[in-house]
Amino acid sequence: MSYKDQIDLQKLPRHIAVIMDGNGRWAKGKGKLRVFGHHNGVLSVRDIVEGAGELGIEYLTLYTFSTENWSRPKFEVTAIMELLISTLNKEIAKLMKNNVRLNAIGDLSMLPGKCHKELQNAINHTADNTGLVLTLALSYSSRGEIVNAAKNLAAKVQSGELQPADIDEKMFEDNLYTGGMPNPELLIRTSGEYRISNYLLWQIAYAELYFTTKLWPDFRREDLYEAILDFQKRERRFGMTSEQVN
Repeated sequence: MSYKDQIDLQKLPRHIAVIMDGNGRWAKGKGKLRVFGHHNGVLSVRDIVEGAGELGIEYLTLYTFSTENWSRPKFEVTAIMELLISTLNKEIAKLMKNNVRLNAIGDLSMLPGKCHKELQNAINHTADNTGLVLTLALSYSSRGEIVNAAKNLAAKVQSGELQPADIDEKMFEDNLYTGGMPNPELLIRTSGEYRISNYLLWQIAYAELYFTTKLWPDFRREDLYEAILDFQKRERRFGMTSEQVN
């Protein structure tokens, strides 16, 4: 029996976040340049998006490019940006066919002009789709996101729009890039690394963490299903006792 057949469709996580790690090591293992791994990683993205959509997952957020990634060799950064542009152009038709709505979070102003334009075009093109919401975390830093939210609220206090006592967790959350989205219930990281890497630090406070040794270009929908099945076997207590939640 496949993992998919064992999944309880009534207990799906609404929102899955993924740290797509291992492209470079995958390519190096095959004697190729790192960009070869990024190109093959796109195939995994396509398969995971389709698999999540078929199950009925509502939100899928992929850690695509961090603010720290800008410090990588210029050749690699340029190749990743060019790959993003070409992928967006190629995938719009498939996103439309699968009713996927594209979204992006992060400091998007740092993206090259053409890349930002193509991204916005794809977002606008899919805006009316009602299926899976696919969010790309681009030029993203969770610490930066939290600081940005704090600045937004501080400005409102300074202008008299808010009183400090008015600020609560819900208001703070609404000022994050992910405002309006449910927090991830499942976080998946590939490649055998056991780090969060400055990703959705606020949002994953109560997420279930799933780590796999598979490198991202080898990760496919059956691996996603395995992670969801593992999630469904866990007891989520949110600070309570087993007796309280059962």
